[in-house]
Amino acid sequence: MNKWPAAFRPKIIDTFKTYARQQLLGDLMAGLIVGVVALPLAIAFGIASGVSPEKGLFTAVIAGFIISALGGSRVQIGGPTGAFIVIVYGIVQQYGVSGLTVATFIAGIMLIIMGLARMGSVIKFIPYPLIVGFTSGIALIIFSGQVKDFLGLKIGPLPADFIEKWKVYLKNMQSVNIYALLISLATVIINFTWTRVTHKIPGSLIAILATAAIVQLLHLPVETVGSRFGVISSSLPHPSIPLLDLSTIQHLIQPAFTIALLAGIESLLSAVVADGMIGGNHKSNMELVAQGTANVVSSVFGGIPATGAIARTATNIKNGGRTPVAGMIHAITLLLIVLFVGKWAALIPMATLAGILVVVAYNMSEWENFISLLKGSKSDMAVLLITFLLTVFVDLTVAIEIGMLLAVVLFMRRVIKFSDVTTLSKDIGESEAPEKNDSIDNFSVPREVEIFEITGPLFFGAAYKFKDAIKVIEKTPKVLIIRMPNVPIVDATGIKTLTEVYKESKRKGTKLILSEVNSEQVMQELKKARLLFAIGKSNVKKTLGEAIIRSNIILGEMNNK
Repeated sequence: MNKWPAAFRPKIIDTFKTYARQQLLGDLMAGLIVGVVALPLAIAFGIASGVSPEKGLFTAVIAGFIISALGGSRVQIGGPTGAFIVIVYGIVQQYGVSGLTVATFIAGIMLIIMGLARMGSVIKFIPYPLIVGFTSGIALIIFSGQVKDFLGLKIGPLPADFIEKWKVYLKNMQSVNIYALLISLATVIINFTWTRVTHKIPGSLIAILATAAIVQLLHLPVETVGSRFGVISSSLPHPSIPLLDLSTIQHLIQPAFTIALLAGIESLLSAVVADGMIGGNHKSNMELVAQGTANVVSSVFGGIPATGAIARTATNIKNGGRTPVAGMIHAITLLLIVLFVGKWAALIPMATLAGILVVVAYNMSEWENFISLLKGSKSDMAVLLITFLLTVFVDLTVAIEIGMLLAVVLFMRRVIKFSDVTTLSKDIGESEAPEKNDSIDNFSVPREVEIFEITGPLFFGAAYKFKDAIKVIEKTPKVLIIRMPNVPIVDATGIKTLTEVYKESKRKGTKLILSEVNSEQVMQELKKARLLFAIGKSNVKKTLGEAIIRSNIILGEMNNK
């Protein structure tokens, strides 16, 4: 029987090997605290996403437990997060709650496949300006979506468009509810100042308890969760596997991919941050599998997308959580709260939740990093601003797609700048014996020989430089030496270019010699393309000295004909 591959072994199995009673106490305390922290956030994220509050709670319970039980991180806390609000709200508006369920289910399958395909290490290399761009954009949209409840405006359903939403706000400013505004401001102040009192109890919970009590005791005319959504269910929904047909998949594949990519990025970023805090080392591919499984199961119970939550993960670590047990206790804590006191959540003022989400938006905004990137390179600034503006004014899916494309194009542009083709030939008469050092200055190169050196990757973005350099040869040489000591990789376009140069050289009667092909990848590609066979092994040399000696032999053979 084969052993379970280490890369796909949940961290909980590793941690149980040395699990002690003292660590159980630490995990228990951390799990209880994080469970309380997660309560208001789960409700707020559910409502802001356009679904009922209990869906946010069920997601935190189900997905949170699975992410900890199966995950590749020791301390990751999973559940609904602010990053998903924009994409989830958009899907609900366009496809309804049933469409969101299907999209989440498909996204979960995608994440599992990505993990099994070992794509975890690839996702971690998403460009930083892209992440800051769409994260800051999401933060602004979250803030915009909370203005109505923050001010207690008496308006109907809001338009999805960012500009249209603000037009509605400005037209209805006269309907501001002063009581709602005061509650919202009090919530923000409590959230920012409560940490001076204690880190054990979250400021968001204190704000909820205080404002709910004030509203009920003083009978303030503000909207609550109960007045908008009715009674919150205190029992888990029945599982139901969504029906998938070709038409549904075609419509929802794009938003599902956005959910999967966003979940993958955020969960792995959170895991990396957690590693830095505890000196650990997470398993990125297993983490993706766990995230995918959590989203599949969550969608079966009608939940919303879930991923690793950086803030809750940090809270877990700061309170002593060091194994996945803490995350599982956090989910159980939430479940017990939902079952026994969940109905009291109906008393929470909507203005309080708006205040909590405004704080979430502020923390997500990364405004300091945003400003720092604006002072950086033009390419990073372009990726940042385009991703940010597309997220806010167009769509998060479009922003990620175009942002990724732009980042790749700009990266290739940078690589092309470092790729170069140089002419090294010197008209200095008859050749002399080459010295050991392979610098061109140590050799006498015959007039009939041209030497070109390629530096950097020879791929489709840089191959045109090589073509252009070859074209400028004024007089057809008898021997053409191409040096490749600093070519780490070559792609199909690079091979095609070399093949064309070989064919053109053969047509003109020029012998082609390849020198210093040091990269194993380049050598293998040359062999696959049968280019080494065409050029001849005798014309592929390890050093420039050997290549020049070979050119002298070829010239001698030509002169004797």
